[in-house]
Amino acid sequence: MKVLLRQNIDKLGTRGEIVNVADGYARNYLFPKSLAFEPTPQNLKQLEIEKRRFLQQEAELRKSLKAVAEQLKTASVTLVARADQDGHLYGSITESLIAEALAEHNIKIETRWVQLEHPIKELGVYNVEVRMHPEITSQVKVWVVEETSGEEAPAEKRPAEKKESAESPSVDD
Repeated sequence: MKVLLRQNIDKLGTRGEIVNVADGYARNYLFPKSLAFEPTPQNLKQLEIEKRRFLQQEAELRKSLKAVAEQLKTASVTLVARADQDGHLYGSITESLIAEALAEHNIKIETRWVQLEHPIKELGVYNVEVRMHPEITSQVKVWVVEETSGEEAPAEKRPAEKKESAESPSVDD
């Protein structure tokens, strides 16, 4: 059966293309989800109208994303995390943490745009790619620094201090 695609579908075709598919695939999947319709003259006209509207929206989206990309080029984010003496984090820095940190700087991006091969697990400075659109990418500098709380004792002594403070109230009773 020949169908007219309304959207890009992986391994099948692109928007506006007429492709051959199995009858059941068209009736049970493509038509109910409005991904395709029969290639009639009326449907071709409707697709052209949708295509013009889509191109206009796409142009507006690209314009706004380019503005965000420019902000990201100059942006720098500092994330504080607990680490051992060798600089290995006890947890990890993920895409969502980076997106949240950028939101605090009034740069709103979606988590899925942040491209990390692996979560960040060590202290340091990282250039993280942000892919907002297939044609629009930017980089943001992410600083991962060790958590410090002023004049507090080193990490090895903290558990001992907590034990002493927990024992002292029981002595006063």
